[in-house]
Amino acid sequence: MDTWTEGYVSDIDYTYGYYPDLNPLRVRLAFLNSGLAFPQVGTACELGFGQGLSVNLHAAASTVQWHGTDFNPSQAGFAQEVAAAAGSSARLLSDAFADFCNRTDLPDFDYIGLHGIWSWVSDANRSLMVDFVRRKLKVGGVLYISYNTMPGWANSAPVRKLLTDYTASMNTVGEGQVSRVNSALEFVGKLMAVNPAYLAANPQVQQKVEALAKQNRNYLAHEYFNRDWSPMYFSDVAQWLGPAKLSFACSATWLDHMDALNLTPAQQTLRASIPDPVLSQTVRDFLVNQQFRKDYWIKGPRKLSGFDQAQALRQQRVVLVAHRSEVSLKIKSLVGEADLNQSIYAPVLDALADHQPATLAQLESKLTGKGIGFGQLVQATVVLCGLGKLEPAQDEGAAASARRCTDPLNQWLLQKAQGSAELSYMASPVTGGGIFVGRIAQLFLLALGEGINTQAGWVDFAWKLLSAQGQKIVKDGKTMETAEENLAEMRVMAQAFEQKQLPVLRALQVV
Repeated sequence: MDTWTEGYVSDIDYTYGYYPDLNPLRVRLAFLNSGLAFPQVGTACELGFGQGLSVNLHAAASTVQWHGTDFNPSQAGFAQEVAAAAGSSARLLSDAFADFCNRTDLPDFDYIGLHGIWSWVSDANRSLMVDFVRRKLKVGGVLYISYNTMPGWANSAPVRKLLTDYTASMNTVGEGQVSRVNSALEFVGKLMAVNPAYLAANPQVQQKVEALAKQNRNYLAHEYFNRDWSPMYFSDVAQWLGPAKLSFACSATWLDHMDALNLTPAQQTLRASIPDPVLSQTVRDFLVNQQFRKDYWIKGPRKLSGFDQAQALRQQRVVLVAHRSEVSLKIKSLVGEADLNQSIYAPVLDALADHQPATLAQLESKLTGKGIGFGQLVQATVVLCGLGKLEPAQDEGAAASARRCTDPLNQWLLQKAQGSAELSYMASPVTGGGIFVGRIAQLFLLALGEGINTQAGWVDFAWKLLSAQGQKIVKDGKTMETAEENLAEMRVMAQAFEQKQLPVLRALQVV
C-alpha cells in the first residue's frame, strides 16, 4: 500500500550536504560565458531541499527571497530551525510536491532549483514539477536541474536494480535501513566474487561496487534504494521540459564549458558538425560517458551581442576562496592531466591573492603589460571557478545586507560543531553561499570567538571537547590513538588554519 513516502526512503536522514551549483549567483558568469542574457534573481525556489543546508545558506547569504519544500517532515523541521537561527525570510515547508505545486500563495520565481530529485521520483511527480515550472517560472527565468544520465549508467544500473531487489526480497522485519544497505552490498560483493558473466562483460563494475562499499550509508540509502529511479538521456529530459517552454542554456558544471579539457580534437570536430543543440548534448554525453548532469535551462533565451557580452563580463565580480599557495596549476580532465599556462594563471591568481572581490575589468587593468588578453582572462576565470578556487562575488551592498543573517547563522553553526561534524559549511555574504569549514576549524573559530588568541589555546579548547566525547583525529584513514598523537596533529592543523584558512574566512566575511 502506498504511504506518504511514495516509495522514497524516509526512515533514515539524508546527509547534510551543501551544493554550490544551486547558488543563483553562479548563473550570471555561466550565462555570460555562453553569450546569454542572464536574469536578475529576486525570488527563488528549491523543490526537494533535503536537510535544507543549501537553501538556508543561499537565503541567509543573499537578498534573494527563497521558498521550498521537502516532503520529509523531520528534514523540513531541521531546515526551518536553520532558517530561524539565521533570521532569514526563507519559507521552507514540508508539503508533498502535489500540495506545494498547487499552492496559491507562492510568488512567480526567477529561479527554480531541482538538485538530486529528478531521477528519484515517479513520472507523476515529474509531471507535477514540470507543470509547476511552466506556471511559476517567469519569462527569462532559469531552471537548475541535476540528474543521473545515460549512457554513463548503462553498465552499472543493473547493480542498483539488484541492490533494491535484494532488499525487497530479503528484508527482515524490524531491520533498519543501514543494516539493509549493508546486507545488500555484502550480497553484491559475493556475487562479484564468483565472477558472473555480467562482470566479465562489464569489468569496470567491480570498481563501482568497491566504491559503493566505502560510501556513507545514509547517502546510499537515498541515492540507490528508492522505489523510483530513472537515469535519463539528455534528449528525454529535453522532451520532458518542452511543455514548460524551456530551452537548454548551458552546463552548471564550469569545466564542461571547456571542450579542450574534455574532448579530443576529433571529438570536438564531430560535435561542431551537429547543428541541433539537443542532439549535440546527447552526443557529448556519449563522448564523455556522462553519468550525472547539472544544467541550466531558461524560459526564453536571449543571445547577447559580442559587445554587450564583453561589457557585462567586465562587470563580473570574482573572489579567490582558497589560499594562493594551495592553488595547483595542474588540472585533471577527461583527456588527461595538463599544466595550466603559468604565464596566464599565476598573474591572475596573484592579482586576487588578497581575497578581495574584483571585477574582470579591474583584473584586466591590473594585468596590463602581462600579455594576457581579455578572452584568456575570461577562460582562466571559468576554469578556476570550475576548480573551486574562485567564486562569483555579489556587490558590496548585497553582501552588507546579508550579514544580518550570516553572522547569527554562522554562530549557530559553530555551536553545533561542539557535538557534531555533520555541518561542515558556513555562510559567506561575499559569495552568496556556503564555504567549506571542517569541524576542527570550526572549533578553532569557536575558541577564537571566546577570546582565545593562540594556536596552543585553540588546540587545547578543541581537544577538551573531542576527548570528552571519546572522539579522535583521523588522518589518511588512520585514527590517532593517543592524546599525544592527536595533539601533535592538531597543532599542525592550527598552524595551517592561522596562516592559510583564517585570512580567507575573514576576507569572505564568514567571521
